[in-house]
Amino acid sequence: MGKLLWQQAAFWPALGTLGIDVTTQDSPGEITIDDFVKVELKTARVKAVEPHPDADKLLVLTVEVGEEERTICAGIRQWWQPEQLVGKNIIIVANLAPRKLRGVLSQGMLLAVQDGDSVVPLTSMNPVQSGLRVS
Repeated sequence: MGKLLWQQAAFWPALGTLGIDVTTQDSPGEITIDDFVKVELKTARVKAVEPHPDADKLLVLTVEVGEEERTICAGIRQWWQPEQLVGKNIIIVANLAPRKLRGVLSQGMLLAVQDGDSVVPLTSMNPVQSGLRVS
């Protein structure tokens, strides 16, 4: 069974901005439904992807979230080529506070699952509109 890839460097501090108290970086521990509903998961369509100019592990994704275009940095470069991601419908954390990662502003977080030696972005089983709230 795979495990959720939290990308700790970006994710843990962002939980604090959502008002979620995280006491350890090893595991998020148990949260309440009130904590969970603060995290806005949305569908996004990948429009373009390029390697991050200053980080070997990051890809810079341009995604469409409804009518809005965003830039998201994701630490999946060793597993995915940019052209493999273009056109995919992915799941993102949409209400994460924007943060510069090595000089590039990331406006959300791609969710992915690590399964052994591979990392797979979370996607929808069927084509869906971008910008839909995941529930």
